[in-house]
Amino acid sequence: MAALLVVLGLLVVRPAEAATVRIMPLGDSITGSPGCWRALLWNKLQNGGFTDVDMVGTLPAQGCGVPYDGDNEGHGGYLVTNVADQNQLPGWLSATRPDIVMMHFGTNDVWSNKPTGTILAAYGTLVDQMRASNPNMKILVAQIIPMNPSTCAECAQRAVALNSAIPGWAAAKTTTASPIVVVDQWTGFSTSADTYDGVHPDDSGNQKMADKWYPALSALLGGAQPSPSPSPSPSPSPSPSPTRSPSPSPSPSRSPSPSPSPSPSPSSGPSGCGATYTITNQWGGGFQGEVTVRNTGAASISGWTVTWTFTDGQRVTQAWGGKATQTGASVTVRNESWNGSLGAGASTTLGFIASWNASNSAPVPTCAAA
Repeated sequence: MAALLVVLGLLVVRPAEAATVRIMPLGDSITGSPGCWRALLWNKLQNGGFTDVDMVGTLPAQGCGVPYDGDNEGHGGYLVTNVADQNQLPGWLSATRPDIVMMHFGTNDVWSNKPTGTILAAYGTLVDQMRASNPNMKILVAQIIPMNPSTCAECAQRAVALNSAIPGWAAAKTTTASPIVVVDQWTGFSTSADTYDGVHPDDSGNQKMADKWYPALSALLGGAQPSPSPSPSPSPSPSPSPTRSPSPSPSPSRSPSPSPSPSPSPSSGPSGCGATYTITNQWGGGFQGEVTVRNTGAASISGWTVTWTFTDGQRVTQAWGGKATQTGASVTVRNESWNGSLGAGASTTLGFIASWNASNSAPVPTCAAA
């Protein structure tokens, strides 16, 4: 009896082992064919001490030259709109029971000229199915990497339109129990430097994708609650992960040779609001810029307005992360409802597409806080 009590005592005081977290990578060939960013991410997680993770999916690893947990749900050539319409996700969820889904999906839909609203509706259907499978599902949704396939001149701009709409969709769809965290896979990704075909990432592209997923995923695994609606910042320059191309939709191509001419021009106003303007990508006749707005004061602000004046005839044609108007050369951007409040030291980013001709000098923005 004494021996039995000792054994029972040991059982009582033994610490419980950490539960394994099941993570489903979901998408098309960018995720699964072979999707070597997953191998890099897996090893980054292991080296970071996140060893109680299990990548899940009905598809196996396709190689990548390093050992890793390669199970995934990356279906080459698939459209997210078809997966939603054909009710394919529930079967994958029931077979794998993930706790976290990380989704980079929509490249083939953009290529097939599916409207942004239709793609976002498909995202919503998949999120509802994820929550039906697990009410506490944590969901990472990527702003997709840029794309400039040789058969689709319009794809670069369509991807911009999708990415600019994702943060607002996520903010409306997120819940406390099942947050949607937007992961910006777009900014800093170059179709010329980081893909081998204008669509699929090469080694440097895979590394960039892994590096972008890691902070958001490690925050969830570490028990943090990432902001469910980070500020958007697309930046044109295309491509999904190595292997076969997503199902094309014909259309001649133009190659926006992304030569990001970063020209940071910071400025801060007396109200404690600062703004920095950067050209993130440029191609013949067009460019993408972003402005980082930062609360440089000691108190919170409830809104902001950024203004600048172009000197070379540039014209803003599209903006996200702020309401933009242009009169002559003067541009004014006011905050959206979801990114106006900034605590001391906090920042948000707005992005835009604009036209340019012979030159494209960077203006110096000013910022006023409310």
